[in-house]
Amino acid sequence: MKYEIDIDHYRNLAQQKHKSHEKFLAQLKKKPPKKLDQIALEIHKEVFREIDCTACANCCKTLGPLWTEADIERVAKHLHMSLQNFEAAYLRVDEDGDKVFQNMPCPFLDSDNLCSIYEMRPKACREFPHTDRKKVYQINHLTLKNTLYCPEAYEFVERLEDRLEK
Repeated sequence: MKYEIDIDHYRNLAQQKHKSHEKFLAQLKKKPPKKLDQIALEIHKEVFREIDCTACANCCKTLGPLWTEADIERVAKHLHMSLQNFEAAYLRVDEDGDKVFQNMPCPFLDSDNLCSIYEMRPKACREFPHTDRKKVYQINHLTLKNTLYCPEAYEFVERLEDRLEK
């Protein structure tokens, strides 16, 4: 049986901690500790063992990925659609000139919070919430934003701060 994740609870926590998270991440960027990549990866794996993304899927319900040309080609081919038809059916160009979904939630998100194109999903989806990348301090703005949407990102920042203050 799948448990539910209280996304409002995490969003409230993230809003309350926003300033302290922002300060911590800024300090991290100024002087990243040795072995930060290793520590961050350990925390990422630890949190993902505890949090089941499919119990939440808030990223798929609210954020939506940026689509690269390679993503579009791969998914359109998988769906047996022309690029033009795929883009017309699912995508729009946003104010930054990026290709994004016309509407949210993601049209490929099934009622069980599973992705119907999981093996073909866009790169942005595969990498979200980006807490397992090297030099994670280089995307502090994104990590901070993601804490508002993703329980894993919130827990990642909390545990990273806790671990580095020891």
